[in-house]
Amino acid sequence: MVMTQVNPPQSSPNLPMWQILICGALILTLSMGVRHGFGLWLLPMTQAQSWGREDFAFAMAIQNIAWGVGGIFSGMLSDRFGAFRVILFCALLYILGLFGMAYSSSPEQLTASAGLIIGLAQAGTTYAVIYGLIGRNISPDNRSWAMGFAAAAGSFGQFLMVPVEGWLINHFGWQQALVTLACLATLVIPLAFGLREKQFENGTPLRRQQSILQALHEAFSYRSFQLLTLGYFVCGFQVVFIGVHMPSYLKDQGLEPHVASTSLALIGLFNIFGTYCSGLLGQTIPKNKILSFIYFSRAIVIFWFISVPLSPLTVYIFSAFMGVLWLSTVPPTNAVVASIFGISHMAMLSGFVFLSHQLGSFSGVWLGGYLFDLTESYTIVWQICIALGIFSGLVNLPVKESPIQRLATA
Repeated sequence: MVMTQVNPPQSSPNLPMWQILICGALILTLSMGVRHGFGLWLLPMTQAQSWGREDFAFAMAIQNIAWGVGGIFSGMLSDRFGAFRVILFCALLYILGLFGMAYSSSPEQLTASAGLIIGLAQAGTTYAVIYGLIGRNISPDNRSWAMGFAAAAGSFGQFLMVPVEGWLINHFGWQQALVTLACLATLVIPLAFGLREKQFENGTPLRRQQSILQALHEAFSYRSFQLLTLGYFVCGFQVVFIGVHMPSYLKDQGLEPHVASTSLALIGLFNIFGTYCSGLLGQTIPKNKILSFIYFSRAIVIFWFISVPLSPLTVYIFSAFMGVLWLSTVPPTNAVVASIFGISHMAMLSGFVFLSHQLGSFSGVWLGGYLFDLTESYTIVWQICIALGIFSGLVNLPVKESPIQRLATA
């Protein structure tokens, strides 16, 4: 018996890179674009239904938890059977969830539709599944860049869709706006057919060097994976708190509704630049340093925002800088997972890291609503965002991205 050190195996590509990037980018544009605008529904829905902000915030919190937990299983299924079936099923869930959200008549129905169903739908139509597909089909030399390109597409969805969603709400009402989005979500279905991987077409799962349990034991025993997962919690807390509560915060401060829509659109616009550049820089700069820089910078930008007098100009400046930092953590985080463990179980492991992100999202969106109802202010949550940014910047510094060394029997 001969023991030899081996690195994680790589799979051979079977889909053209242009096809993956076009279809994957358009799916992310639609799924993330719809998702980023949900904060615009907070006030019109709660006022029309006589609900508290915590009711809406709790539904969004459940959405993020469902997204995170569902991402693990959608990642497992995608790793074993390909992305096509997962995306197709979850696109149907997205359509169902949006219709359900439109016709919810109680907080419980809102939690079931906008929370549980849409959260599970996002698990199979966003980053974990698309990034797993990129990892299987695109070489390591271009992988970080391709992930940045895909993340930029999701950001473009925010820039494109948030003003559209605001316009739909203002002209047709919040309910009809959701019905329109449900119809738009059907476009994901034909795009999924462009992501059918040949090696999965016979329905037989691929043989892998490790079992699922072995891969999980290896990952959760590895310190860099633990730190990466812990740091990603902060990303979710910050972006979802801002994304959902920013419109209400600005209105409470006496600013016009269009300032909130413009703010979210600017975040999406500048995030196109931020995510693409973080993916591109990940080809040459250590990814842990990129992540630490992003989190420290977020803390600085948020501190500046709550320290200066509020005006449309300061909102737009904040949105531009925060946009550059918004989802720019996504490409380097997923690229680190692929670099360490290879791509055999990448979607699943990325799903576990993303679960931490969604636990942070749950905490941020729910705590924002809870503390506002308790104190009639968002000040405490803004301060928590600053402290967490510093914490995550420190946590990511020791992360190592070199491939893990395994002992294999020859």
